[in-house]
Amino acid sequence: MEPPQLSAIYAPVQAELLRVEECLHAISEESLRQMPPLLEYPLKLAGKRVRPAVTLLSGQFYEYDPRRLVPMAASVELFHIATLVHDDIVDKAELRRGKPTVSFLHGQNVAVLLGDYVFARSAEKVCSTGNIHVVSLFAQTLRIVSSGELRQGFTPPESKRSKEHYFEWIGSKTASLFRLASESGAVLSQAPPSAVKAMRDYGWNIGLAFQIVDDILDFVGHEAEMGKPVGADLLHGALTLPVILLLEHYPQDTKLRNALDGAEGDAGVRQVTEMVANSKVIDECYSIACGLNARAREAIQPFSTTAAGRSLHDLTEYVLRRKK
Repeated sequence: MEPPQLSAIYAPVQAELLRVEECLHAISEESLRQMPPLLEYPLKLAGKRVRPAVTLLSGQFYEYDPRRLVPMAASVELFHIATLVHDDIVDKAELRRGKPTVSFLHGQNVAVLLGDYVFARSAEKVCSTGNIHVVSLFAQTLRIVSSGELRQGFTPPESKRSKEHYFEWIGSKTASLFRLASESGAVLSQAPPSAVKAMRDYGWNIGLAFQIVDDILDFVGHEAEMGKPVGADLLHGALTLPVILLLEHYPQDTKLRNALDGAEGDAGVRQVTEMVANSKVIDECYSIACGLNARAREAIQPFSTTAAGRSLHDLTEYVLRRKK
């Protein structure tokens, strides 16, 4: 079954999403006067603007105020872009969405500084809302994301092979930003505490599901669609849910463990990738993502009769069924 079309999902906030795009373009144009044309490149590679759409849709249920929600949505997207630039440095990634990364093109030093610059522009945008609550949420999320990546770097390899560690990791690096997107939208629309919590829960659960599907596609997606080699995460030493479940199924498989320890080189990565693709773990991962999506939909049940509520519901289906 094909996923819902993003154009239909975004329909209730399409005009405001265009304003977000204009805002990002203006920042890129402004940066051209201060530095080489670096920022325009990651802005184009960032993706489908799912996170800013979540912010705008989450702000539709009470006092919808685009004057605050558009800057917040732009802030969320800039935050996301900055993390991508820094992630590519940590992962030593050469490609993102089929294009060379900033760190590959210009070196790690330039990429670090560019990521810092984008974080700063993101902070400027959230401050422009004038809402201390969302400024605090932004700061908390930045702390969670950065501390999560630091913990990941210092965690012993054997400890990374547990589901508990995996969910803690993807919670900090992915779900926390989705939660910022949805919760800030609710806060800026003057939603009552119960609705803010509902949007917070929605963002957290759809964020976890989003990352699990990303990790599934790393093994079963098509390289042309993904814009990176199949098995790229494993090649960079990242143990994701499909591999963790495979280890649970074959705890005594010496060849599997040797491959994960790097003893087999690229051939070991190919072997593990084939084992994952031909096993039941992909279905198990999708089942877990389905459960998380169900929790996200349950959280927004009170808003299910509204256009924005239906869009948030359909977004869970898109996250599950997307191909890239």
